[in-house]
Amino acid sequence: MRILLAIDSGNSFIKWGIHDGTQWLIQNKVANYDFSSLQTQWDDLSVQPAAIIISHVAAQNVRDELSDLLLIWSVSPHWVKVFPSQCGVYNGYTDPSQLGCDRWMALIAARHLLQQSCLVTNVGTAMTVDALSDSGQFLGGIILPGVNLMLRSLKENTAQLDDTAGSYQDFPSNTNNAIFSGAIQSALGSIERMRQLLSEQLGYSLNNCIISGGGAHILLPYINFPVRIIDNIVLEGLVIVAAESAESD
Repeated sequence: MRILLAIDSGNSFIKWGIHDGTQWLIQNKVANYDFSSLQTQWDDLSVQPAAIIISHVAAQNVRDELSDLLLIWSVSPHWVKVFPSQCGVYNGYTDPSQLGCDRWMALIAARHLLQQSCLVTNVGTAMTVDALSDSGQFLGGIILPGVNLMLRSLKENTAQLDDTAGSYQDFPSNTNNAIFSGAIQSALGSIERMRQLLSEQLGYSLNNCIISGGGAHILLPYINFPVRIIDNIVLEGLVIVAAESAESD
């Protein structure tokens, strides 16, 4: 049994998990500035990782803090990079290295799971909607603010708005509901538009849609097409990459 520590270092949270090669033994997360809580969680582990793999898209100071914390184990962490192809996925970016490694890990996880075309949506601080073909080609994708970032940005940059939370309405009848409903509709519209475009590209109606991320629950009540929820899809991709790396060693 090879114990793996997988870490998804994102813009708002550090998500991590311990995987034994078959299943997750534990998953958890902390805000990406709360390193004392992360240290406590790792100090309390009853197992020691034999390998560490990390997807990092946060600031350099977060990487530095993580590197210091990981010194409690005599294991050199593997910070993943993005390649032109890996684990059956082919990178369609003009400059493959410019693709975020979190998106790359999500695409690898989706390919491993479905083995066919799909739309991969990850809802965090930023929201990404990425298209994957039947052959495993990453066709491209979009990036937009996540729902909470839309709400915060509008309230911080618009006068005479209060902090009262809104609720969703098809036809909002007050300002707070209009703001919340607008953020929901913007996010949903992006997914629906990408689903339509990918269906046109493929020549058939796409039913394989994956959604993940901490903000996914905000959108789920309003999605009216089949969607598969995968918690922590970046961590799932990290496990796949780590397994392939172990086999090649």
